[in-house]
Amino acid sequence: MDRVKVGIIGAGYIGGVHASVLARDERVIVSAVHDVERERAERLARSSGATVSDDAEHLIGNVDAVYITTPNTKHSELALAAITAGRHVFCEKPMATSPENARALLDRASASSRVFQVGHNRRFAPVYATLKQMIVATKPHSAHVKMNRGELINPPWVADPEITGGFLYETTIHMFDMLRFLFGDVKQMDAVASVHEYPELDDFSALITFNSGMHATLASSADAGWLFPFERVEVFCHHRTLTTREMESIAVSDGLDGRHTTTSMQQLPKEEKWGYVQEDRAFVDAIVEGGPPAVTALDGFRAVELVDACYRSVKTGERVHFTAG
Repeated sequence: MDRVKVGIIGAGYIGGVHASVLARDERVIVSAVHDVERERAERLARSSGATVSDDAEHLIGNVDAVYITTPNTKHSELALAAITAGRHVFCEKPMATSPENARALLDRASASSRVFQVGHNRRFAPVYATLKQMIVATKPHSAHVKMNRGELINPPWVADPEITGGFLYETTIHMFDMLRFLFGDVKQMDAVASVHEYPELDDFSALITFNSGMHATLASSADAGWLFPFERVEVFCHHRTLTTREMESIAVSDGLDGRHTTTSMQQLPKEEKWGYVQEDRAFVDAIVEGGPPAVTALDGFRAVELVDACYRSVKTGERVHFTAG
């Protein structure tokens, strides 16, 4: 079987993570790398055995599959170009930074016979995979989710909405996707936000109701300081609580006496602990075996839709309702 030729557009941190994982997959060859900063592309090409493409169009035309690992606001345009060229596409989150662009990408991906997968890696992280299994066995009635950043200083571009699409699109979108992954489609959302350290909304609180009747709160602050765990999901059941601590561990408390058990994932390598190994393997599996992607274009669209709804609720002061389709 011929190896899958992969091209990577965007040679920053996450592009390097995927290149490292893919280089260990015998079914894959990392063939080409492109970045607007050629020196950065050359560094990644040297470490992965790839060649440097002078432009994205040339790269797309000479590979089987394309990884989009550029800044957020460039994702949808590049992904559309790759789909149009008949390539398999792995598009890092967010799939787009507007519902209009996300819908256009969803429509094009749905009409293609190629694999289109969105990079919501936390779905594959053992902590969240374990939590998902536990929820199946017990009926939750509410949850609280937080994802805080310590700052929007490093790297400098993370505070620029022209690059990120807005604070919620940068990291917090992972938790919007996680809420839907764990608890199903959303019925309605109320949100408030404020501005503190940065020239954009940087502190959010949302109340989310699901079609199942379950409800959850989400809090996300851009200037909270790096207090562990910056990311946490608490699921409340009948005399039972399930609690995650970033990608490190999950604790379960049963009964009324406060005793709990903890399962730790700390011993795992970071690329596996954070789900990068598993999501890349799933993408290549879908290409080689002809199966469906593990995280679909519809999943990516719904995450964008939730972020946009949060911003709209803040702006209008009104509840946002969701419809199927």
